[in-house]
Amino acid sequence: MEKRSILHMLDPNPHNSPFDINMAMDAGFDVMMPYSNVKLESVHGLVQDAIFSRGPGGVKKTAIFIGGRNLGVAVDMMEAAKKAMVPPFEVSVFADPSGAYTTAAALVACVEKQLKEKHGKELKDCHGVVFGGTGSVGIATGIIASLAGADITLTDHLSVDTALAVANEYNGRFGCTLKGTYASSDADKARLVTHADIIFCTAKAGIQVLNKDILDDAKQLLVAGDVNAVPPLGIEGIKRSDMGAPLIHAINSPGAVGIGALAVGNVKYQLQNLLLKELLETDKPVYLDFRDAFAKARKM
Repeated sequence: MEKRSILHMLDPNPHNSPFDINMAMDAGFDVMMPYSNVKLESVHGLVQDAIFSRGPGGVKKTAIFIGGRNLGVAVDMMEAAKKAMVPPFEVSVFADPSGAYTTAAALVACVEKQLKEKHGKELKDCHGVVFGGTGSVGIATGIIASLAGADITLTDHLSVDTALAVANEYNGRFGCTLKGTYASSDADKARLVTHADIIFCTAKAGIQVLNKDILDDAKQLLVAGDVNAVPPLGIEGIKRSDMGAPLIHAINSPGAVGIGALAVGNVKYQLQNLLLKELLETDKPVYLDFRDAFAKARKM
């Protein structure tokens, strides 16, 4: 009897994401096995239970998905999973905490595409600001853009110390060069927007971060991307389906364009589906994170 494909879904949160379970089903897995409240020290044992129970042939149809909301925890869980493997008993692992890796990869790839097509620029030519930069998607966006060469500042809406701590942590983990600051008022936001070539808006859903008055202060803005699809949208004037539409309120940045949440979401959905399918189709075990997500998003 042919073995069925199984995806073991490890999540440190109280509940596994229904979004991820739906995506795994649509990607072709026969069985999704969710584990909630998973602690880092439990990963080794769970992984070895998964790899030793099916034989060398069965491990090709077995994979592990790491979810949650904390990027640092996901990175540590991925490393723990790697260390638990005993070749030839080795399975593929895909980390995408809170969907942050695939969402961020899609966002940065969309911004990069518009930079090239509309302005003939590369990420390495640009200074970028990430609003909502200390959340999961914001951090992942900053890491990806920084490693691609952009000069990136993460913002926190309350505390410069929080932003600096996050920037320092992930600079240490991945060798990027993130900066940190705060943006608690419209004046703070305007100060940051004035010198930004690119803006990534990754704040909580339903919060307008940048209104038209703030955008008046943008003097060199080229591209702005917003992942918020819940009204009010994060950047005033960007529509959900925009992909390179003129940013109407950036009146002092002629040629600035916007990217909306549905445009980013379309790429994100396809990207996560593609990476989940890779777990099923690969002949050799793979370990997929934001780097793999961004590489594929660029091609898409």
